[in-house]
Amino acid sequence: MALKKHMVAARRRLRVRNKLKRMANGRPRLSVFRSSKNIYAQVIDDVAGRTLASASTVEADLGLKGKSNVESATKVGELIATRAKEAGVEEVFFDRGAYLFHGRVKALADAAREAGLKF
Repeated sequence: MALKKHMVAARRRLRVRNKLKRMANGRPRLSVFRSSKNIYAQVIDDVAGRTLASASTVEADLGLKGKSNVESATKVGELIATRAKEAGVEEVFFDRGAYLFHGRVKALADAAREAGLKF
């Protein structure tokens, strides 16, 4: 029996996350969630179980609510990098979840790298 689309995505998400956690060496995780209208990013400390920094297009000060394109993903990537640095985080590992490293996800990652996060 063929798996449903959401089950395939869930398996891929867990496979990527578990592989990254083995290589994490105590670094926080930069997790990305992409919907059809918005993009969200969080820096999560899995050891303590808390979010250190977050950014998304939903925030009013960015003025990007409902715009999910490469330009808005770039702005969210820059913002998450600055907030992570303010929280004292320099190195993270990038958790793309079930999404391909392409388009908006890649734009967010590249902007975060250019803004100073190492991964």
